[in-house]
Order: sequence, then structure tokens, then C-alpha cells
Amino acid sequence: MELYPLIFEPILKERIWGGTKLKTDLGKNIPNDITGESWELSDVPGDMSVVKNGAYAGKPLIELLKAHPEAVLGDKVYDRFGLHFPLLFKFLDAHNDLSIQVHPNDELAKKRHNSFGKTEMWYVMQADEGAKIIVGFKEDSSPEEYLKHLDDKNLIEILNEVEVNEGDVFFLETGTIHAIGAGIVIAEIQQTSDITYRIYDWDRVDANGNSRELHVENALDAMNYKVSNTKKEYTSIPNTSNAVVDCPYFTTKYLPLKGEMVIEKEGDSFTTYICTDGEYTVIINDVVYNFKKGDTILIPAALKQYTLSGEATLLEIYIA
Repeated sequence: MELYPLIFEPILKERIWGGTKLKTDLGKNIPNDITGESWELSDVPGDMSVVKNGAYAGKPLIELLKAHPEAVLGDKVYDRFGLHFPLLFKFLDAHNDLSIQVHPNDELAKKRHNSFGKTEMWYVMQADEGAKIIVGFKEDSSPEEYLKHLDDKNLIEILNEVEVNEGDVFFLETGTIHAIGAGIVIAEIQQTSDITYRIYDWDRVDANGNSRELHVENALDAMNYKVSNTKKEYTSIPNTSNAVVDCPYFTTKYLPLKGEMVIEKEGDSFTTYICTDGEYTVIINDVVYNFKKGDTILIPAALKQYTLSGEATLLEIYIA
């Protein structure tokens, strides 16, 4: 395999709650003014990423995985997931509130949808003043209390609303009731899954007057009714991979790059870098690759040594 940092064509998604910040903040060529998501690296059926740069430009991710599974994924990841890329990386622009929703765990998702569950992490890239998210319940709840408040249209009264700022990180285990509020741009790291149980959508309708489908019954046994501790604190030591999230599905580090760093890897997992601010280069055998804010790159596992150079804020993700 020819080894270099891979970048993929963004898969842009129109959403009822979307806006224009994916263009103005991240430079994405959005098709309309309600673009809510940019899927940066995806192995979701029907939304397969295609390589944008270099020798493999135009090739779907699955072709690379079939031709070079261990070189791309790493031995450990390939042994565990086979030819499935196990993570999905997105940017989200919430111009309006997202629905209140929950994601099932692996067992439930496999049984109902033949899918992975959806554990996810949010990194707040931008937040308007006073912008909020919903993460979990204020106090331990129950299916009965939750359904009563849902029926009475005052579910928000028992949910935990948190004001957010740039740099905040939230780790959402499956079963955590949640919603991203208006005025927030988020980098999202999640299991490869598109299974969402939408519980409440603020009674809104689309341009044709139609409400979006709700999944209240499916959500009942998927939900964690206990209080969730979702916010993650982390250090920001320059030129260091600062620990943020370490879970069975992914490990995320916060890397404030200032100058040069030589990176050495074992080769048992791919590494992904999401650039949340600034510009940087990846240098491999004196060849320089340039990246900027809004770029998500995949370093194949077989690429074990390279240099990062520049002034940038990076999220570094791999599978331990």
C-alpha cells in the first residue's frame, strides 16, 4: 500500500435544524442553507466515504479495506472488526435545536437493526453565547416519570441542560438522553452506526408540513434513567497527546500543536486527526502534506512514523 495521510470527500447532509457554519467556519462546499452535517469519514451503508487525495483519489473506503485491511486498520482493529471501519467522524452545525433522542447499545442495536450501537463524543468547536445542550436527567428518573413528562409536553423539566463553550467535551454512553441546542458547532466521534431513537422534536414540521418520525417505544428500554456524568475535563499541554476519552470503542487525545512533533506508532491501529483550529503539515520521508481547520485525516496503521508541524489544535483518535 502507498502510505500517506488520507482525506475523504465530505458527505453533506441537509437537516431541518442545519445552517451555514459548515461553510463559514469550516470551509465546506455546502449545497444549501440548512446543511446540518458533514460526514468526514464513514463506513455506514449507503454513505461510504471516498478518498479525495493522492494515489487512491476516487476509491471508496471499502475498496481500500478489501485491498489493504491490516495496513489501513491495523492488526488489532482488523482482528476485532474485520473489513468494517468501526468509527464515524462528523461535523455538526446546529442552527436550531436538534431533537431529543437516545441511542441503543450494541446488544439492542444488533438485535433490532443488525448494527453497532452508538457511543459518541462531542467536542464543542464553536458556541454562541448562552448555547446549551441536553445530557441526561437532572435526577434519577424512571420510564413512568419520563413518559408522563413526555405526554405533558414538559419533558425538558426533568432533563439536564448545560451551557457550553468552545473546547468543552462530552462523552455520551449509549442510553444517554441528549440533544444539541441551537448555536453550536460540534466535532463528533462515534461508533459506525446511524441508529437514533428520536423522542421529541419540539412539535416542528418540515417545509411540507410533515412531522419527523418518533421512536418513543423503541427508546423505552434503550434509555439510561440514572444521572449521567458526561462532561470530560482534560489538560492542554502543548505538543502532548492529552487524555480526553478512553473507552472500548475509541481513545481520544487533545493535541495542541506548536512547532514540530515526531510521532511513532506501534501499527496496531489507524490514527485519525481532526483539526479544530489552525493549520499544520504531516511530513513523511520529506514529503509535506498540508491540512487546516475542518480537515479530518486518516493515518493508515502501517504508517508508523511521521512528523506533525504547525500551529493547530488537533483531536487524535485511535482504538486501543
